[in-house]
Amino acid sequence: MNSRHAPPSPALNPAGKSTILAAEQLTRRFGTFTAVQALNLSIAAGEVFGLLGANGAGKTTTIRMLCGLLPPSAGHIRLADVDMVRHPRRARAQLGYVTQHFALYGELSVRENLVMQAGLYGLSHQRQQARVAWALDVLSLHAVADRTSAALPLGFRRRLDLAAALLHEPRILFLDEPTSGVDPLARQQFWELIYTLASSGIAILVTTHYMDEAAYCDRLAMMHAGRIIAEGSPESMLSQPLPTPLLEIRGPNCAECAGWLADWPEIQEIFPHAGYLRLRLKAGTEVKPFRERLLTQLRQRGVQAVSIDTAAPSLEDIFVTLLESDSTPT
Repeated sequence: MNSRHAPPSPALNPAGKSTILAAEQLTRRFGTFTAVQALNLSIAAGEVFGLLGANGAGKTTTIRMLCGLLPPSAGHIRLADVDMVRHPRRARAQLGYVTQHFALYGELSVRENLVMQAGLYGLSHQRQQARVAWALDVLSLHAVADRTSAALPLGFRRRLDLAAALLHEPRILFLDEPTSGVDPLARQQFWELIYTLASSGIAILVTTHYMDEAAYCDRLAMMHAGRIIAEGSPESMLSQPLPTPLLEIRGPNCAECAGWLADWPEIQEIFPHAGYLRLRLKAGTEVKPFRERLLTQLRQRGVQAVSIDTAAPSLEDIFVTLLESDSTPT
């Protein structure tokens, strides 16, 4: 902060909360390859923001720039009203970062790792003790505090990573695939922690490839080829009509028809499930005549389908459709 001037008032997002992170026209080039192109995003205090994209979409490069680990080729980043490009050390003091893979010392105990991280953050001895005690309590690590970190189950190692990233009380937390590889119960518990942290006012950016987890976020940005191709709340995205209609065939033996349906030119994809089939039709397919023809074929083949109904899209359906549209040559 320039001591000769009073700090400006924090920007407010449409919901009236202060904006903790703002990136404008963020771009990163590696030679002639553009990994991230003119990206704009903002994250507010207490908001859980999801960044989605396939491998190679530019998520990791984006996070590395937002964390000050990789300088952008162009664009601006402000974190807690500090210019990340001009003052990266001051800005990084305001953030916590949990990488996809365990980043602490496996030969140290949970407590030893936390004490060491607190020291690296420059916390005083008294503050170290208070924050380590807080982390052990809030992240439910007391029972394993003296166990070697490498011997912990993956879910506990993720909690330890999170605890270490919170010791210095950051204003924003970056979580890169935080629940990758952990069991469903540990995933649920981890998301409960995320909600607790967000309710305390911490802004959170999370990347995930679990589409069911993406629905837990307040807002989402979907990336492809280094660009954000869609942004909004999960509810707003799910309310958008798809150009590729979805149908569900339900019945005791409807799975038997998946093989011969694969040859139908109107069908883009078939997703078998227990007790039903989900069909994604090609854009422009008229649903009513297709459904009538399908019912006729089912009866002729002796398939006892209970129903054929239009299906509501999932976030994965939205994402796949956006990728197809974005990849279509113009």
